[in-house]
Amino acid sequence: QVLLVESGGGLVQAGGSLRLSCAASQETFQYSTMGWFRQAPGKGRKVVASVSWSGARTTFADSVAGRFTISRDNAQNTVYLQTNSLKPEDTAVYYCARSRTWPARASNQYDYWGQGTQVTVSS
Repeated sequence: QVLLVESGGGLVQAGGSLRLSCAASQETFQYSTMGWFRQAPGKGRKVVASVSWSGARTTFADSVAGRFTISRDNAQNTVYLQTNSLKPEDTAVYYCARSRTWPARASNQYDYWGQGTQVTVSS
């Protein structure tokens, strides 16, 4: 079963924006914290943002705070990551994931992962 599917990545110039989407199965999505992670080549997977089930609580990595926003549409079982003012260092594969805990900032707190969508930011 496909549980999480990311989309919306692409190639953009520095300063540009992308809206990433993650469509989940209901059984994966409901009552869950959803997170966005990214992994640059040769680097570990790091959290960039997370959102609680209700959408009322969010967290952001310091590196993206003020530039990225996370939101979710529980009726559509979809979580979004709006990425603004993109920098070359934002280049990575972006993954969405779900956790059964809140807060959840570490990758080992997430149990289901999507396949990733590539974001490439040119200088």
